[in-house]
Amino acid sequence: MSFIPDQIDMCIMDILQEDARTTNKEIASRLGKSVTSIFERVKRLEAEGYILRYIAVLNKNKLGKNLVAYTSVTLKEHGHDRLPAFEQKINTFPEVMECYKMNGQFDYLLKVLVADMEAYEQFNLTKLSKLDNIQKIRSLFVLAESKFEVELNLKTGLQTKLQHKNK
Repeated sequence: MSFIPDQIDMCIMDILQEDARTTNKEIASRLGKSVTSIFERVKRLEAEGYILRYIAVLNKNKLGKNLVAYTSVTLKEHGHDRLPAFEQKINTFPEVMECYKMNGQFDYLLKVLVADMEAYEQFNLTKLSKLDNIQKIRSLFVLAESKFEVELNLKTGLQTKLQHKNK
């Protein structure tokens, strides 16, 4: 039987998305549940793969990563072993934050994060364009970021009621 999170589980995930450091005790208090039941629910959400990991979201600009490029890559060959070989190699590059296999005009879309245009050029010349099987590379550079979210929208009516109750 497949596990399906209920509204309480959704609230727990929403709270943890907002701040992964929230303790089970704090979650239990907000949701009117016991600490033990929250602990068990969190462990099940982790075991079932709903919670993948806990991270801190860092300010990329304060860390000198000021240039975001969306780079499309078209491969020459699409054989059974060619796509996984590209993915395996691209996943070793720390500059590549995200990699998506696409359909349409190109094969992959990469989100690349580097310090500046010079760093991007070095990445492109010394790593990306050196990969076997590359046919075409095209890049778009982000001028300004108007929205950045890492949280999935899990808002539920129950959570809204509980948040208002605790204010």
